[in-house]
Amino acid sequence: MARTAAMPRRQARSNRDRMLITPEGVALPLTVASRGARAGALLLDFVFLGTVFVVVTIALISLAGGVAQLIGRFGSGGEAPAALQFLIVVWMIATFLLRYAWFLVFELGPRGATPGKRLSGIRIAARDGGRLTAEMVIARNLLRDIELFLPVAFIASAGVESPPAWLAATAWFAMFLLFPCFNRDRLRAGDVIAGTWVVEAPRRKLEAAMSVPAVPSAASSAYLFTEAELAVYGEYELQTLERILREDRDAAIESVQATIAAKIGRDPWVPDSRAFLEAYYAQLRARLEAGMRMGRRKADKHAGDAS
Repeated sequence: MARTAAMPRRQARSNRDRMLITPEGVALPLTVASRGARAGALLLDFVFLGTVFVVVTIALISLAGGVAQLIGRFGSGGEAPAALQFLIVVWMIATFLLRYAWFLVFELGPRGATPGKRLSGIRIAARDGGRLTAEMVIARNLLRDIELFLPVAFIASAGVESPPAWLAATAWFAMFLLFPCFNRDRLRAGDVIAGTWVVEAPRRKLEAAMSVPAVPSAASSAYLFTEAELAVYGEYELQTLERILREDRDAAIESVQATIAAKIGRDPWVPDSRAFLEAYYAQLRARLEAGMRMGRRKADKHAGDAS
């Protein structure tokens, strides 16, 4: 299991800096997202959700208006009212899907972030250093119902003029709203249950962020990898490798190089670990980009090339 620890005091930029130890033993520095960034991302997502909801509602109302015209023209037989009932069912299903699928679909994607999180520069990550799973994302989003929507439903059932309902809902909101303030990693209850956290993922172009030269060095040019060796890894591992090279920490570079070499069946000992990783990164990236142009993607080492 992965371990997390605070970064050394001389390296830490803030009390949100962490060092994540992956299951492979690779140390990855990261920064836990601030509470303000998380709140802003959630508000943005609610704005986007509300906009989509309004558009869907207007579209269905327009369809209902056409059905109403049919009722007026052909009488109030059974077919037209049935069509209206069908539109109501479609509206209910659409609101349900918007409420749940919005977070699930985006957070299960390769970026691990909803549009609101992407605009806020944050993303979801697994606290064990592995890949986000569907179970993690589902768990953390189901807990949102308990954290936010259950008090609203309680007020609706008890009545908006019921003081006990408002008091209970306020206490409920406060308990979960303040939960991130009482743990060092700013975790909400859903993160604790799901084994996730929210970390900073600054928006940047890969070429601008990379410390790896655009043209491989003479040392890295000595390493050529076969299609089978490159097919082992996918986009997730490429992003991790990019980060390791950009951080340029000798211990991490040597550890990752040995891991990759063993994985693809090569001798883990090489004279220049960084040159090995630069070459593997450049060739893996070229392979993945070529696949994307052909409509094929490989999310990570566990997935096959998907069209």
